[in-house]
Amino acid sequence: MSENTEPEDHLEDSPEEGTPPTTGVDQQKLAEEAARRRKELPLLQRIVKHFSKDRNTYRELVINAETLEKRVALLTNGVLDKFEIEHKGENRMVGAIFKGRVQNLESGLKAAFVDIGQPKNAFLHYWDMLPAANDSQVEFIRDNESAEQKQRKARYQAKDIPQLFPAGSDIVIQVVKDQIGTKGPRSTTNIALPGRYVVLMPFSGACGVSRKIEDNAERDRLKDILRSLTIPEGMGVIIRTAGEGKQARWFVRDLHMLLKRWQAIVEKINAPDRKPVLLYQEPGLIERTVRDFLTEEVDRILVDNPGDFKLVQELVGEISPRSRSRVELYSDPIPVFERYNIERQIEQLFQRRVPLPSGGEIVIDETEALTAIDVNTGGHRGKDGAKDGNFITQANLEAVTEAARQIKLRNLGGLIMIDTIDMKNPKDRKKVFEALRDAMEDDRAKHQILPISALGVLQMTRQRHTESNTTSMYTACPHCQGRGIVKNPRTVSVEIQRKLLSVIRRLREATGPEKELEINILLHPVNLERIITEDREFFRDLMKSCKVRLGTKPDPTYSIEAFKLFDGAGKELR
Repeated sequence: MSENTEPEDHLEDSPEEGTPPTTGVDQQKLAEEAARRRKELPLLQRIVKHFSKDRNTYRELVINAETLEKRVALLTNGVLDKFEIEHKGENRMVGAIFKGRVQNLESGLKAAFVDIGQPKNAFLHYWDMLPAANDSQVEFIRDNESAEQKQRKARYQAKDIPQLFPAGSDIVIQVVKDQIGTKGPRSTTNIALPGRYVVLMPFSGACGVSRKIEDNAERDRLKDILRSLTIPEGMGVIIRTAGEGKQARWFVRDLHMLLKRWQAIVEKINAPDRKPVLLYQEPGLIERTVRDFLTEEVDRILVDNPGDFKLVQELVGEISPRSRSRVELYSDPIPVFERYNIERQIEQLFQRRVPLPSGGEIVIDETEALTAIDVNTGGHRGKDGAKDGNFITQANLEAVTEAARQIKLRNLGGLIMIDTIDMKNPKDRKKVFEALRDAMEDDRAKHQILPISALGVLQMTRQRHTESNTTSMYTACPHCQGRGIVKNPRTVSVEIQRKLLSVIRRLREATGPEKELEINILLHPVNLERIITEDREFFRDLMKSCKVRLGTKPDPTYSIEAFKLFDGAGKELR
């Protein structure tokens, strides 16, 4: 077989097969480095920290602003706890409010499709077009509904939607779930405007306090503040967890700001233009970060861009003037995410295997239907080669704690299954279940966790607002098409043989049996090596019996599964 190609030794440059090794991050070392940085805090801040309830916890909010993207990382004792990213020109859909037009109603799906002026119509379920049921995560203590709202709630049901909102009617909706894959954004008519300390619900009269505030005395104090607020009839207010410990004036100011914002939206709603129009859009990443992440527990805020540094200072000053001293401009030549080992932790974030302190690991696989998390103990063995029961419980505790962290960092949503190591003792299973529940307690996304099943599986669901960080930053591999596996060289060689025989048969019908044929094969070097070694004799016999002159042209950039056949003139043979 002729080889109109480079020497064989160029094959050494081809990519190596196999899975990259798992990169571990020494959390103890990260904690030690964070402890050293903590000692650099101003004296007054250190004194306040000493008497706080989480005095052993050091939190840093790191903001990296570049031309094409902005990234925010929250470090707890040096370990990455929260991570968000925003790309330039990205269309932020979640939280956006539109004046749309009902395009069509699908009775089978019990849903409406709403034209909002975007490439894909918004999906609106009938149940999301009715007044929302009370949120279980909120304790409602005040009913501010108008007589019209009470009448509407009592009278209208899902079956009345086609009469209430026929095709072509205007409707005001808010996006609650971003466009994911081929699915359009999901929306609701139950509008919610989040502020720093309260959430305003213009179409609901329910008022309450977040159940995540656990101190009973503090909850009673906030309830009194909520009862004293002047809220327009028909509107509801929820006090957020960030309001814990705040004086009444902060809630009054926050509510006033949200009412002004809603009034501006109402003016756009009442405008004569009937075209679908964007009424409100959530602020950018930095503004959302300051609003949602900045608490008294954040000890330092680092920003590496002077313009964004000024913006953060202004935003923090509006919320808490005394906290402005915590905002620092990072100006070292080493990139801030590299300086604080954040880049390395982000790299681990997208690895399939995540190591555990005990030596075990969890394996995370995202699929179309669900996310599967498998727990492996590693090389540990108890007496006589049996698994140590205490270690198994400890490994499961470490696994679910790390799994909860990874779920939040990767922004995983939908159905999540955690396959724990079997535990015979019901108390141990309960302990692991409670550990996962506690680790997910600070999660802002709604979630539900079920106890460990008889099969040793922890099942949970987590509200999906946007696509996962993996999906937003990565695309399907062009070689494996997202399968995670590729055909081996033997399989590709067999496919080439099969294709050659088919092409030769067709060419012989046109040229006759005597004419010598010339066929060139374009393929990956890995597959060429198979052809010129193990399968060399077959191709020689093929050339001799079919009167074919074969040439090969390797291309390391070519897909490892793909190949093409060409005739002597360079025309592709299909």
